[in-house]
Amino acid sequence: MTISHDELTRPLGLEPATRRRRLPVLPWSQIVVAGSGLVCLALAGWLAVARDPDGGEPVVVSRIERSKPQAQPVAPPAAQPDTGVRTVTGEDQSTPERATAAELESASGVKVVRGSGEAPPSIVIRVPGNPDKLAPAPDKRLIERGRQGMLPKIGPDGARPLEVYARPVVPPAGKVVGRIAIVMGGMGLSQSLTSDAVAKLPGPVTLAFAPYGTDIERQVGRAREDGHEVLLQVPMEPFDYPDNDPGPHTLTATATSGETLDRLQWVMSRFPGYVGIVNYMGGKFTAREASVGPVLREIAGRGLMVLDDGSSARSLVPTLAQSLKMPAAKADVTVDTVPKAATIDDQLARLETIARDKGTAVGVASGLPVSIERIAAWAKGLESRGFQLVPVSAIVARGDRG
Repeated sequence: MTISHDELTRPLGLEPATRRRRLPVLPWSQIVVAGSGLVCLALAGWLAVARDPDGGEPVVVSRIERSKPQAQPVAPPAAQPDTGVRTVTGEDQSTPERATAAELESASGVKVVRGSGEAPPSIVIRVPGNPDKLAPAPDKRLIERGRQGMLPKIGPDGARPLEVYARPVVPPAGKVVGRIAIVMGGMGLSQSLTSDAVAKLPGPVTLAFAPYGTDIERQVGRAREDGHEVLLQVPMEPFDYPDNDPGPHTLTATATSGETLDRLQWVMSRFPGYVGIVNYMGGKFTAREASVGPVLREIAGRGLMVLDDGSSARSLVPTLAQSLKMPAAKADVTVDTVPKAATIDDQLARLETIARDKGTAVGVASGLPVSIERIAAWAKGLESRGFQLVPVSAIVARGDRG
């Protein structure tokens, strides 16, 4: 017998069997959204309980403590208060020993006036870049217009070109057995050789420029920007003149004093910024007091120095300069009389011997490629041997020579 569950055919009094409920079918997108929400709720709950704001990332906790400053050693009493301040350049990055104010001021040539009389704590100032930058040239205080052009002069405040245009000297860090100055002449005549000398030679090497080069003022400016102080080479009559001719506007022994000074002023007006003059040739001219005397008086009156290159044993420049009480020096060695590497090295070694014996030595050289190369190589190890390379003005201005 077949029983129909249709309501119309179901027998009266019989209850229908219990129906099985069907679960609603949800789309997959809703399932994914609901699952993500549950995960987020679970994570938030865990963070609330764990109280970990870093979300489980590895964390290292370190303790920071303030250290007490180390006690400074008590300096012995001095006549002046101890500033403890020293400027350390890029070339000297070692920590120096503490020095008193009097020692620092004496070494640097700077006098410090303190209003309160109290010195600050000991500090070290490190100066980046080039600490030996030369003063700009021309300085308006130190020039005047002459018939031939602009000429150097002593300023109304007493400032002299020798001092203003000189390269500053950094006091040596340790003991020095001798100071050596090198003057490289013949600059400005060849732009390539001049550029090599400026780039390869250390700043304390003094460069002497002839008055004849093209674009000479720019070349001198570049040399000074790189830290080289400069001299002016003045052409003077040799014994075999005119077969051996130093060039136009040569100072001759037969010229009158007026003619000599006129030629000298033409040479001196070629470029600004030099600390003094050096003779170029001039064996005959420098041997006559009537010739060289007016030149030295003119140079002294303009606040300049004079260097005798030592090429003539008969030169009166050192003697006359001393009588005029003007800054002067005489070269001890011409390092490249024989322009060979081995000979130049021997002459440089000879300079060291003179500096060790006398305290100072002056060498001169020509702007030759071999001279530039050997002097540059020699200078690299000079400090390790106990010598200091200085510009020629440093030796003259301190009264060590002349």
